[in-house]
Amino acid sequence: MTEQANSNGGSEGIVGLDEPKKMTREDWRKKKELEEQRKLGNAPAEVDEEGKDINPHIPQYISSVPWYIDPSKRPTLKHQRPQSENQSQYSAIGEWYKRGVQENSVITKFRKGACENCGAMTHKKKDCLERPRKVGAKFTGTGIAPDEHAQIQLTLDYDGKRDRWNGYDPEEHQRIVEEYAKVDLAKRTLKAQKLQDELASGKLDQTVSVDSDQDYSDMSHLTDEKQDLCHVTFSLQEREHDSEDEDEDKYADDIDMPGQNFDSKRRITVRNLRIREDTAKYLRNLDPNSAYYDPKTRAMRENPYSSTGMNPDEVGYAGDNFARYSGDTITMAQTQLFAWEAYERGSEVHLQADPTKLELLHRSFKVKKEDFKETQRAGILEKYGGEEHLNAPPRELLLAQTEDYVEYSRHGAVLKGLEKAVARSKYEEDVLINNHTCIWGSYWKDGCWGYKCCHSMVKQSYCTGEAGIGISNSECVPFEEGLKEPQQEEEEPKSLLEMHQDKMKEKKKKKKSKKNKKHDSDSSDSEDEEKKKEKLKKALEAEDKRVKQVEAMMQLDERKRPYYSLQEVKAPTEEEMEAFRMKRCRPDDPMASFLGQ
Repeated sequence: MTEQANSNGGSEGIVGLDEPKKMTREDWRKKKELEEQRKLGNAPAEVDEEGKDINPHIPQYISSVPWYIDPSKRPTLKHQRPQSENQSQYSAIGEWYKRGVQENSVITKFRKGACENCGAMTHKKKDCLERPRKVGAKFTGTGIAPDEHAQIQLTLDYDGKRDRWNGYDPEEHQRIVEEYAKVDLAKRTLKAQKLQDELASGKLDQTVSVDSDQDYSDMSHLTDEKQDLCHVTFSLQEREHDSEDEDEDKYADDIDMPGQNFDSKRRITVRNLRIREDTAKYLRNLDPNSAYYDPKTRAMRENPYSSTGMNPDEVGYAGDNFARYSGDTITMAQTQLFAWEAYERGSEVHLQADPTKLELLHRSFKVKKEDFKETQRAGILEKYGGEEHLNAPPRELLLAQTEDYVEYSRHGAVLKGLEKAVARSKYEEDVLINNHTCIWGSYWKDGCWGYKCCHSMVKQSYCTGEAGIGISNSECVPFEEGLKEPQQEEEEPKSLLEMHQDKMKEKKKKKKSKKNKKHDSDSSDSEDEEKKKEKLKKALEAEDKRVKQVEAMMQLDERKRPYYSLQEVKAPTEEEMEAFRMKRCRPDDPMASFLGQ
């Protein structure tokens, strides 16, 4: 028993905890129902050990503590939160280094270990920022500088290291505010004193007026002294108000109008505001597939009524692009751009202040620009030439194509686009000469061309009008027919006997011609053979001479051999090739050794 108890005690010392008991089916069902009710909000949420509610949607493996750590511990989220003992401690936002020196104590005697130059205890001589003295405080014992503050060690986090206002003293801003308040008070005092001087000298007009704070419309019940006091009081207030307006106007003259002055170093944004009584752009057409509305810039560039089939000229709003590219908008934009560029180059022009001056300046600029371009172009052409290449025909004629869209039907008819231009001749058309009212070729009769106005068949003839039509033109010979050669007279038909005799004569002539040709060919062949033999004989002699010359050249030294660069090279003839083949020495020939014998 003792051994068993000892064994149990040992196991408890190792584990120290018992496993949780298994829940019954009824307990499990109740637990699940409670979780469902908590998720639906019908039951109060579970509370952790610190009294904070636990979100019922958080999984159990996050909220519950493992059984092997502490099974008696209730569900909690403390282990999910940052642990204070593990967090790094950083300096507070108000902590910073102290500036200046300690002013509560005055040192009159040099202390051991202090700076030898100024006598302060907080640094050494090599770190002293004071001007080096001729004789240090260590030896004089006078003029000892006060000690600096003992600085704290700051531990800053990521944001603290990058804080631009770190160490800023708010009292410095309060001093600036007080300084401006004193300046304002001095201005008011000076103006009041100036106003009193003008009132005493009689320069100020004392007019009856109403104070903004008090009602002086009925001053009959007041005495004369009080009425004068009221006049002076309101005059002072009115002059002060006018002077403030003058100060504001004085600085307002230097301010540019928003959206009218442009500089590359700064950017001026003009808000696209609309009158609240107008219909919003996105309410023009509620179709989600209509024009896109940009809520940031409040712009709708496309026409919201494009899908409805309405004419843009009839609707009240047709998109920002419709107003942007219609009328004089483009000219206005070009003028505004010219004003900005002129302002950057030192010209004081403004579109709203002096539009006439800007318009005249813009016109003169265009004229000078065109003149400069023409002068520059003429100078380049005069220097380098090539003006004849600039007078080229249009691009459509050079490439034989255009960008015009034309749609045709299956039969060749034009359905959409421009009609195809009619091909014209390079010759002049409809040219009337010699009083004719119709061109040559407008009349046709009996295979002849003529003029329709006078029925004349003679080209380049003078027109006779109706009289020529009445006269028969059958006797006239056309101009083209008169140029033709007269036809040969037709031969009479031959009989069969005559035709047979002619054939026999032709056969005899052919036989004689064949005999003559054979005799001529035999004689010519014999002559050709004799000529070939003579040419071959001369070619053999020349080949022997060439072989001997080559053998002699091979006997000479390589440095003494002449060059053949000036020798004329010709294509070898048939006789020379035949001689080379006959004289060529073949190593495989068994009779090659007997050639020289």
